[in-house]
Amino acid sequence: MKQKRPFLLAALAAGSLGMATPALAAAEKTTYPVVFAHGMAGFDNILGLDYWGDDYGTFVGDPCDEFLEVYCNDLINSGQKSFVAAVQPFESSEVRGLQLANQIESYMATSGAKYVSLVGHSQGGIDIRKAARLLRERKGYTAVKALVSVSSPHRGSPVAQWVLKLGNGVTGVVDALARMFGDAIYGAGNDGYGAAKALTYNDFDAADGKTTGAKAFNAAYPISTNYASLYGSLMTAQTGLSVNPALYLVKEFFFDPDGDGYCVDDCDNDGAAGKGDGVSGDNDDDGLVGINSQQMGHRLRYTEQSGLDKLSIDTSVGYVSNINAPSSAQMTSPSSLIIQDHMDVIGVGPDTFSEMEFYAAIFDYVAKND
Repeated sequence: MKQKRPFLLAALAAGSLGMATPALAAAEKTTYPVVFAHGMAGFDNILGLDYWGDDYGTFVGDPCDEFLEVYCNDLINSGQKSFVAAVQPFESSEVRGLQLANQIESYMATSGAKYVSLVGHSQGGIDIRKAARLLRERKGYTAVKALVSVSSPHRGSPVAQWVLKLGNGVTGVVDALARMFGDAIYGAGNDGYGAAKALTYNDFDAADGKTTGAKAFNAAYPISTNYASLYGSLMTAQTGLSVNPALYLVKEFFFDPDGDGYCVDDCDNDGAAGKGDGVSGDNDDDGLVGINSQQMGHRLRYTEQSGLDKLSIDTSVGYVSNINAPSSAQMTSPSSLIIQDHMDVIGVGPDTFSEMEFYAAIFDYVAKND
């Protein structure tokens, strides 16, 4: 259901003429602020488009809290508080997670918030796990209420290893990322090689004296109620021509991220834990990440419905408490997949997805659980 809702001004005008206007369903206000953490290549935009926006560039967490405000999300509470973090676009989650924790701690100090909830897309969903642990260690209590990842490669992405194997050392990695994400990679402080190494499952270069990769990161920053009270993941999958054109070229002409076969660790050595089931073209990845890499904590079901959309816990596949060791069902089940590609869920269109409705459902879920 693709329905854009920047029509508050029209509704007010109708009311002034004496016409009755139906009340819009709105998400509950979260008890504590929500912090958004972007993925690789993100900052305040990705591919030239606003990160965390709808197709028209309106921030999904912008409440309609000003007189006659039009460009806002009228599906969230007018008092909703949220904060968009901005870390290094191309770096490991060890570095980005530290930067994120520093920003969150500063935000909490200035806003007076004792707790926060975290929502991360793609690599941002990995960064927030390190940030949550650091906040616990610094503050001495569990400061993160809800931690929600969207389309995140918790168990690695084959795209990262593909980039690393293109050859020509660091220059080849940087050039490959530039082709995929744009020239932001050439900005100061970016480390494309380190970023790609962090997003493979196993340690890509065991001879460099530094252990990297998702497997080691997951062991260091596990799912634990010491760090966040609630963990949930939203999983995306898409196939064929409905995939974002840039991702379709990667998927169809270089490799298929095929991601719904069961196997412990990275059994087909493609950079992501698990393996493919050998069937190409089915809904088992979102163009960049396989479904067997995206789940941590509770798998969340997104339901589009009349009025406010909702999130609920999918109890059919169980809770992933150890990201490095999910069950066969958790790695292979298509249950509760959001049929969108990796970029649709952050406003990179064209698509048939309402970002405003999706994030309003996330706000409402967090509000009911924080």
